[in-house]
Amino acid sequence: MVLSFAHGDMDSLHESTNKIAILYDASQAVLSSVDLDEVLSQILTIIRDYFQIQSGTVWAIDSTRQELYVRAHLGEGGVQSGARLGLDQGLTGAAARLKRPLCTPDAGREQDGRSPEKPDRGEKTESPRSEVAIPLIVRDELVGVLNVESDKPHHFDSEMIDLLSLLATQIAMALENARVHARESRRGEQLEAINAVARQTTAMLDLDELLAMVCNLLLEWFHVDHAAVLLLEGDALRLRAHEGQLTPSFTPGATLPPGAGLSTQALASGRSVLENDVTRIGGYFAGFVETQSEICAPLVFFGEKLGVLCLDSARKNAFDPADQQPLESVADICAAAIQNAHNFNRMKQLAYVDGLTGIHNRRFFEMRLMEELERAGRFQGRIAIIMADIDNFKRLNDEFGHLLGDEVLRVVSSIFKQQLRKMDMVCRYGGDEFTIVAPETSGENALRVAEKLRRQIELHHFPGVPRPVTISCGVADYPIHGTTRDEVMAAADQALYSAKQAGRNRVAYAALKKEFSAIR
Repeated sequence: MVLSFAHGDMDSLHESTNKIAILYDASQAVLSSVDLDEVLSQILTIIRDYFQIQSGTVWAIDSTRQELYVRAHLGEGGVQSGARLGLDQGLTGAAARLKRPLCTPDAGREQDGRSPEKPDRGEKTESPRSEVAIPLIVRDELVGVLNVESDKPHHFDSEMIDLLSLLATQIAMALENARVHARESRRGEQLEAINAVARQTTAMLDLDELLAMVCNLLLEWFHVDHAAVLLLEGDALRLRAHEGQLTPSFTPGATLPPGAGLSTQALASGRSVLENDVTRIGGYFAGFVETQSEICAPLVFFGEKLGVLCLDSARKNAFDPADQQPLESVADICAAAIQNAHNFNRMKQLAYVDGLTGIHNRRFFEMRLMEELERAGRFQGRIAIIMADIDNFKRLNDEFGHLLGDEVLRVVSSIFKQQLRKMDMVCRYGGDEFTIVAPETSGENALRVAEKLRRQIELHHFPGVPRPVTISCGVADYPIHGTTRDEVMAAADQALYSAKQAGRNRVAYAALKKEFSAIR
């Protein structure tokens, strides 16, 4: 039996074969790679070659800003990568808004006696002769628009538009696959970030080291330009640590103005705050000069607000709403670690601070003195040690009671702190005895410091004590009076004893070691 086909049937069969081929090629392009740029380039090439079009553009939707942006482009025309388009602009915006294909058969001719309305797409200087815009939809959700243009009027008939609509389905699948793949990859990285933060911060008890580590982990796992930690001190947020490549607008340790920035919003609401275009916020306080996008998560531990984690990017639309939950999980872990560090520091303070006077105790003095002696030995520096005690303190206690004696100790400690430099360290050595470490200070200068302290105490009126309270001081000088802790302390103690023996209320300088005496 011989089958015969009419010429029209052969054309129809040929056309159907071509349609199947083009759809097969497009589906293969979608399945062949997870690289979205490669997939879209292949599909646009197929469309250009099959339909003989001038150009083709895939616009993707930015659901946060309700705008379209160029995701891929092939062919002639002035479409720029990253160009944006509102849903109220041109044929492409209308197709997205209405969720149906739209066609301009002849954009170069007047219609109904009026000049044709040129689509305001922001990417071309003049309209094509004919144009089709087809929405890209997945499960009734708009993911973008396919726009194809021809320099010939009435180029697109209904069959071509139907076939382009089928191809648009393939493009929509590619966009959705890429979005799902990117989201899952990002989620996997963020889960790794949560685990890494949990592993590495649990045992970290030094607060400064902890905050620096947190910033570095956030940079590594969230792929942002800058990470910062702000801690709540009183009613103000203070920048305690930051890492990255952006330029800070204020110095570390500075506090934010009340109500400024997204971080204060996050802290006040107790929830993360995301902004993908900070230029849209009136009065926005930029923590970093180049910031375009920012996400902030509050640090809260059992209802107590501790501070804020901030991630900044120099790009607009750098963050996805799905980033908020992982960052909040990291913030919860960090809040617990920060609270542990706070508790550890408080315990250290209790261990190293004298409970009565509020100044450092002997344990802290011993530790710091060894550190200062090691530093001075390494850099050929000087250290002065002043030992002081209150004259006849036992008699004062016996006459006026221990409560008044304790108050005298507190006042003497306060006067010492007020009169000394920040770098100097005053400690309660025991009972009514105090020690002062003065780094980078010679014995001669230390004698003047001790004399100033003696005079201030003598002139101070102590309520409840009818006679002057005085102190005696002994001064020793490293390395003149010794090169070890025991030698220097013994020299200062001997000098204090000499001051007592000489009548009290005076300052004495330690005797020189023999080798120094010989040199002089």
